[in-house]
Amino acid sequence: MARRKHHEEHENHERWAIPYGDLVTLLLAFFVVMYSISQVNEGKYRVVSESLNAAFHGDPTTPDPVQIGQTVITAPIAPLPQDLRMEAMRQLALQAEQAMAPLIMQGLVDVGRGDGKLTIAIRSDILFPSGVAKLSPEAQPVIHLLAPVLRDFPVDIKVQGHTDNVPVLGGQFGSNWDLSAARAVSVVNLLLADGVPPARLSATGFGEYQPVLPNNTPDGRNANRRVVLSVEPSDPQKPPEAGTATPPAPAPAPLPVPAQAEPASATAQQ
Repeated sequence: MARRKHHEEHENHERWAIPYGDLVTLLLAFFVVMYSISQVNEGKYRVVSESLNAAFHGDPTTPDPVQIGQTVITAPIAPLPQDLRMEAMRQLALQAEQAMAPLIMQGLVDVGRGDGKLTIAIRSDILFPSGVAKLSPEAQPVIHLLAPVLRDFPVDIKVQGHTDNVPVLGGQFGSNWDLSAARAVSVVNLLLADGVPPARLSATGFGEYQPVLPNNTPDGRNANRRVVLSVEPSDPQKPPEAGTATPPAPAPAPLPVPAQAEPASATAQQ
C-alpha cells in the first residue's frame, strides 16, 4: 500500500496586517470623535453670546449689513427679561466675591444681591483714617481688586458714603454729610483712575442717617462707617450722555399779551 505524501502547511507571513488594520480603524474613530467634540456649534454660540450681550447692553452685537443709500430705522429697544438681568448680576456677584474673598472672610467686605442689584459694602476702617476723606495707601489695593470686575460689565455704579453719629470736631469738614460725600468722591476718583467709565459712576453722601446698626455701641458705630457700591445694569433707554447731539426742543408759543385797560377818569371829591 502506497504511502500518502504529507504536504507541509503553508505559513502565512501577513497575519500582522489584521491587528494593524484594527488599530488604524480604532485610531481613525478616536480622531473623528475628538474632532467632533472640538467643533463649536456656531449657531448656539451666537445665541448665547447675543443673549449675554443683551443682558448688559440691551441690543445684539451682530448688526445687519446696511447698503449704501439705505435709510436705517432704529427700532425701539425692548425691555430685557427679568431672568436675564438676574443671571447677569449673578455672574457679576460671583466675580466680585472671588476678587474680594480674603476681605469677605475677615468681615471687612460684604457682598449682597437683591431686587436686581448688587451691593458691595466696604468698612471705612480699611479705607480711611478717622475723620479723613483721603484713601489710605493700604486701601487702594481693595479698590484695585474691584475695578477690573466693574470695568468689564456695563453697569451703573453708585458710590455711597456713610458715617456714624459722632460729630465732626474741627478739621476741614463741617459735618458728617461733608465727610461721607468726600469719601464717596475719593472712591469714585480711584475707580476712574482704574479705567471705569465716568458716565457710569456717581457719588452720594448719606452722613449718619442710614445706619445698619444702632450707634450706641462701638461695634455698631464701626459697622455704620462704610462705603457702599450699589451696582445695577445700565439702562439702555437713559438720556444721551454729554457730547451727544440732540435736537433742540421747540420754542413755546408766545403768550397773548392782555390788553391794558384804559385808566378810568375819576373826579376827586373834596
